[in-house]
Amino acid sequence: MAVGTLTTVPVPAPRVIDRRVAGGAMVLAPLAAVPLAAACGLVVAGGNTIQLPALATAALALGVVALGSRGLHLDGLADTADGLGASYDRAKALDVMRRGDSGPTGVATLVLVLLVQAGALTAVGPFAAAAGVLVGRCTLSMACARGVPSARPEGLGATVAGSVSRAAAIAVGVAAAGLSTLVPGLPWWRGPLAVVLAYAVAGALLWRCTQRLGGVTGDVLGAGVEVAVAAALLVLA
Repeated sequence: MAVGTLTTVPVPAPRVIDRRVAGGAMVLAPLAAVPLAAACGLVVAGGNTIQLPALATAALALGVVALGSRGLHLDGLADTADGLGASYDRAKALDVMRRGDSGPTGVATLVLVLLVQAGALTAVGPFAAAAGVLVGRCTLSMACARGVPSARPEGLGATVAGSVSRAAAIAVGVAAAGLSTLVPGLPWWRGPLAVVLAYAVAGALLWRCTQRLGGVTGDVLGAGVEVAVAAALLVLA
């Protein structure tokens, strides 16, 4: 479920999708995203090797990640921004998020977050680029931790909301902070700081969406990933 939902890597469909499977998939999200992170790092390494313009290399790296994830999280970011900007009425905001189009608020938010990600990618090496992609996916377990409600009774958000134990969500964050000390070419503290800021930004968005929408949706989860990636890359840069 983790690989099939978060990447385009072909895998068999899960035989059962229940709360246990959904929670496990969100905990394993960073491992499922390893191919995406590796692809991002390879593009950065290749672009640096053949001396492509840094911004072009960054754009290609982000394009590969978007292609490898079906643009799932980018779509969620745009829809969430449209919903939050559309109305203070919960039902109207959720209705806007359900539509397939993107309004000016969603497009502007998408462009600005991608600009931050691309700008940061111009100043990092391949290992830091890969780390930023993975850190963003680590925050999914926090967004699906027990106690976080679903904004709708159906959809991906309803399937995964509250499916991860708080202990497991904390363990993912601690593991991410610990492993990030090993990112080559950076001082040991830079990786953990990136994890902390990524979790703080994603947590702030999660809090806002819970207050405004009554809980999380699949779009909110995707938005959290993208803003967390942007925050992590900024620190790593």
